[in-house]
Amino acid sequence: MSDPHPNNETAASPSQPDRRGFLVATAATAATAAGAGYLVHRSQRKSSVFIARHQSYTGELVRTIRDGLLACEFDPGTIRGKRVLLKPNLVEPSRLSPQMTTHPIVIQAAVEVFRGWDADVTVGEGPGHVRDTEQALMESGVMEALQEVRMSFEDLNYQEIRPVANAGKACDLKQFYFPRAVIEADLVVSMPKMKTHHWMGMTGAMKNLYGVIPGIKYGWPKNVLHFNGIPQTVYDINASVGRRIAIVDGIDCMEGDGPILGTPKNMGLILVGTNLTAVDATMARLMDILPDRIPYLALAANRLGPIDENRIVQRGEQWQPLVDPFLILDRKHLRKLRATNSHFVT
Repeated sequence: MSDPHPNNETAASPSQPDRRGFLVATAATAATAAGAGYLVHRSQRKSSVFIARHQSYTGELVRTIRDGLLACEFDPGTIRGKRVLLKPNLVEPSRLSPQMTTHPIVIQAAVEVFRGWDADVTVGEGPGHVRDTEQALMESGVMEALQEVRMSFEDLNYQEIRPVANAGKACDLKQFYFPRAVIEADLVVSMPKMKTHHWMGMTGAMKNLYGVIPGIKYGWPKNVLHFNGIPQTVYDINASVGRRIAIVDGIDCMEGDGPILGTPKNMGLILVGTNLTAVDATMARLMDILPDRIPYLALAANRLGPIDENRIVQRGEQWQPLVDPFLILDRKHLRKLRATNSHFVT
């Protein structure tokens, strides 16, 4: 099971070092000082990650997601009658770049799975770059998809908010303001798109939870988080949100100048797991990225979950035969992400 406690992405230029770059570079060091020792004991156990290949948006995604969760020992009885919040990535939707955001069909499939387990399901997101959430829903195709399945939507950018203590304490923020739907959820399901990221190298289930931070409090693109360190705030938000699991849209993905300006890459994968750190570590390996070189994963390792291959139980397909290197921007801070100096683009 996931840790029982409670994306937006930046499009800023990575070309020059600044305060954010400094914070990225010192993330691992900061981890040792983070006041999250109580999380260590909880995350020592192994976690399961399920991988399904040969997936498509016209395939049996409901069955894939359901089988994946059960393979990861997710107990449907724990959410019967409970509130489940599905959190897709709708950072800056464009019909011309469907590889940027979680596909509506994957969201519909997840809705069906959790409804089938008698959960009280809703979908919510706080797009990081788009103030007009209705526009984001229309551009992504999610509005139409939700209407088809009669599903409500929670606008996390504009909902009423409440303060929650920063349980991770890796950054200087004492608390976060979370929307009501996040605080009241019994389970938050992070549903990222499998993508590269021009600052972090990749963005996955953990980074996707930037989207639970309300724009009405933090503005757009939520630079308060960036100024406090992307790795640190990703870690802290994940430590402070309640019970959470992950379903990754790894079918049509993004490589190169992600998370917004990258190019399409088909992987045909769905990843499922009950620990977001373990899921992101597996996703990194599939992209031919070293998990411990991703700053926020380095922070989370052995605190929020495992990144060591020996502590992640693989369900479904094994990751090794499925590795297909994603192109990464040729930037100084990203060159260390790989064991070999290959698959970089300018």
